Parts: sequence; structure tokens; C-alpha cells
Amino acid sequence: MSEHTTELIEHDEPHHGNIGERLNWLRAAVLGANDGIVSTAGIVIGVAAATTQRSTILTAGLAGLAAGAMSMAVGEYVSVSTQRDTEEALLTKERRELREEPEAELQELAEMYADKGLSAELAHQVAVQLTAHDALAAHAETELGIDPEALTRPWQAAYASFVSFTVGALVPLVAMLLVGVSARVPVTVVAVVAALLGTGWLSARLGSSPVGPAIRRNVVGGVLAMAVTYAIGSLVGTQL
Repeated sequence: MSEHTTELIEHDEPHHGNIGERLNWLRAAVLGANDGIVSTAGIVIGVAAATTQRSTILTAGLAGLAAGAMSMAVGEYVSVSTQRDTEEALLTKERRELREEPEAELQELAEMYADKGLSAELAHQVAVQLTAHDALAAHAETELGIDPEALTRPWQAAYASFVSFTVGALVPLVAMLLVGVSARVPVTVVAVVAALLGTGWLSARLGSSPVGPAIRRNVVGGVLAMAVTYAIGSLVGTQL
């Protein structure tokens, strides 16, 4: 294999890892925003169906926003921390194997490249050159699917989820509080549907998937959540 080809392979390794990392936290942010929109919309519409008191709606909405944002952030931090612990444990194991059994690891790497379609001779050449450049990176990417320079970041994921949930939650909360009593619910529904159209489109684009199904899932789920909570709020408000 030529030096130019080898350089391209080595250059691409961290590049792909960084893209994957960015997409992961972007997806977490989109999901957080979607969660904030739907859950807070359900709360404020349910409360608005039971009472016209602006202060009560505001209190419920802010409480739901704070609780939801913290829950998303903590949940994301715990989940991603577990993933990072697993990645670090696998890398530690790989370092030990490279230190104790370098020849066996080189042969294993060559076999993996051969399994991908390279000839045995070329696979061995690739394994030797990449091992000489960065043995851990070569094994981690090929064998484990991990880029040692781009491990998952718990705090980044937690921050993205917290901020995105808060921004999403502000959509129904602000829409509910800025208009008169008679227009609160319809204006909030319109604002929520518009926001869900946006998050549905963005999630589909990030995942390179069809836009239509993603938007339909978002909007139908959000409208259903608002309808259920509105019905419950109306029932409770009537009984009280």
C-alpha cells in the first residue's frame, strides 16, 4: 500500500470519530428539546384546562421545566458515564494485550483487515504500518469501534440535554402566558406543533432518515399528549 493511502487512512480515523461524537450530542440535544416541548406542553395545557390562574400555570410550568431539565441532564450524565467507563475499560484491556502479546495482536489485526476483503499480504502490510503509527488507535477502531481520542463526554451530553430541554420547554410555557385566557390553549397547540415539526425535521436530517415519518411521529405524539392532559385537567377542574 502506498504512503499516500496510508496517510489518508490515518488521517480519517479521528475525523470519523469526531463526526460520530458530534452527532451523538446533537441527537441528545434534539431529543432533549423534543422532551421539553411535549412534557411542558402537557403540564401547562392540563393545568390551563383546570384553572385560568396565570400564577398557577406559571408555577406548574416552571416546576415541570426545572424537574425535567435536571432529570434529563442527570440521566444523560449517568448513561454516558457508564458508556465512557466501558470504553476506558476496553482500552485498558487492549493496552495490556498490546504490551504482553504484540505479535498475537498484530496477527489479529491483520486477520480483521483480511476479513474486510484485503489480501493476506496487503492486510499484513496495513496492520504493520498502522501498528507502527499508533497500535492502540488501530486496534481500538478496528476491533472495538472506539476512537481513543474521541471518547464520550458525560458533561457535554448532560449540558446539551439540560439546555435543549429548557429551550424546548419555554415554547409552550411562553405561548401559554403571553396571550389571553380564551386563546391560551389553541395558541399553545399551534406553537407546540410548529416546534415539533422543527425537531422532527432536524432529527431526521441528523439521522439521514426520511423526514415525513419523523415529523408525523413527533406531531402525533405531542398532540396526543396534549389531548390527554387537557382532558384530565378539564375533568379534575370540573370535579373541584
